[in-house]
Amino acid sequence: MLPSPSSSPAHVLEHITNVPPRKPLRQAPLKFFPTPPNEKKPKRQAQLLASDSPRKRIKLSQEYIASESDEYGSSSDEYLEEDSEDEDVFFAGPSARPAQPTHRANHRVTSMYNRPASFLVPSFGQLSTRPLLQSFVSSSKADVFKCESIQPDRYLTPPYACSYSHGAKQGQKSHLAVANEEGTVHIFDTSKRRDWDPEPQRSTLQPHQNGVFEVKWDETDSRIATCSGDKSARITDVKTGTITHALQGHSSTIKCVTWDPNHQKLLATGSRDGTICLWDLRTSERHGDSELHLAQPVRMIHGAHQEPQLKGKGRARKGLSAPPGITSLLYPDALTYGLVSSGSADGILKYWDLRCLESTKKSRGAKPKPPPVLLSSPIDPTTLQGSRRARGILSLAAGSGPTAGLIFGLGADSNIHCYSLPSLEPQTSRQYSHPNLKASSFYVTLSVSTCGRWLASGGTSTDGRAFLFDVEASRSSGNSPSPTAVQLSSQRGEIGAVDWAQDALATCADDGTVRIWRPDVEVYRGCVEMPEKKRWDWAWGS
Repeated sequence: MLPSPSSSPAHVLEHITNVPPRKPLRQAPLKFFPTPPNEKKPKRQAQLLASDSPRKRIKLSQEYIASESDEYGSSSDEYLEEDSEDEDVFFAGPSARPAQPTHRANHRVTSMYNRPASFLVPSFGQLSTRPLLQSFVSSSKADVFKCESIQPDRYLTPPYACSYSHGAKQGQKSHLAVANEEGTVHIFDTSKRRDWDPEPQRSTLQPHQNGVFEVKWDETDSRIATCSGDKSARITDVKTGTITHALQGHSSTIKCVTWDPNHQKLLATGSRDGTICLWDLRTSERHGDSELHLAQPVRMIHGAHQEPQLKGKGRARKGLSAPPGITSLLYPDALTYGLVSSGSADGILKYWDLRCLESTKKSRGAKPKPPPVLLSSPIDPTTLQGSRRARGILSLAAGSGPTAGLIFGLGADSNIHCYSLPSLEPQTSRQYSHPNLKASSFYVTLSVSTCGRWLASGGTSTDGRAFLFDVEASRSSGNSPSPTAVQLSSQRGEIGAVDWAQDALATCADDGTVRIWRPDVEVYRGCVEMPEKKRWDWAWGS
């Protein structure tokens, strides 16, 4: 006889019917806490929601599920909820570890996660990247660009300066501006191409009729600023080739120019006359009916690197020497309202607070006085290598990424000196040099790679050598860097200007050519294995 519905066991049919139970099911006491009671409090919930760490759900062990299934009379499949792809779970149950660790385990886990990130992530700072620098190669067909002369009786002209656009440093179109001694600026597209592909169309600008010593892109890559031996600096529209602004105020050759990274209308220039001029393009005046605007400096720093004259009782000497020229300028990221300058007489760097400068409008008969220097290098690093006299700084380059807070200066003593920001104190234990690195010309420049790890330098040796240094590895190790550097040699004459894109390096030589170097391990291995065969098509480092 079948049992009547009233006498049927309710707990057997409840899981297969949609009739609600008459009374609550009996629950066995839990042997673990899936969610700690403290996490139900509002304060604890807010902390959990604000946390970015991944949530970890609890996975029940097989032994515990089996015991619960026997007690409740249901299969283990109803309680087993696991994701085959999720391996980062906790086990709970009688056969697993306790849900609450012991005090010693808590201390060990807490101390591990409170350690710096370098403990959890492998550190590669001390690994040298010299083998990667050695793999830089240059194709003799696709990576060579010629600076053609505008004169009918000349073929090539030596390049004086080069600069990659900001887009090229960010991995976009590789536009390289190259200025030469005839006042011409060529805009090359140095994107990687095959040997049989023709050179992309270049743009040629003529902002000056004299040698251009430096060229810089603005932040939008729509204009370039150039400084020349004609005692002027000019702003040129890259797309139209029109000169929009002419900056006049120096009494000698302008050696350097730089844009203010925080203001598109502000820039600074340094001249051989020892003066630093600050320009605001908003104060320029239109010249006649043309699109040319003439500008005068809004601030001037006279004798920026001239030593103060001591007042003596005797008669003032006649024929005092001219103030040292300004060789390089840069706006450091660590000092927002400042400008760092270097001079041709010594290795002292100076920092000028641009908010404290006086106007250039002086009364008649009043002699201009240089503003007080906010910061200056306490010692001259060029006098610490046994030199009898100080040597000037030829070029400055600011570090970035792992070398942020550092300034590298190429000295006329053929050493690359390192300065710390914001004190501008030289790091005497960190100097970069090479037996073949000679720097006796103000045309030689420095450049730091976009990753901040590598430093490139030109040289005045006549065999066309450029030098690459791994500056990040030596900083991480804390030891003095090795003088060994990677040499790139394939051009003739001096290597003056150098500059980095995101994946390439440009070097300019006196033979009128610009070479592009790129890392390629496979090509480099082939060049090392078969140098006689590859030397006609490739150039590589050593």
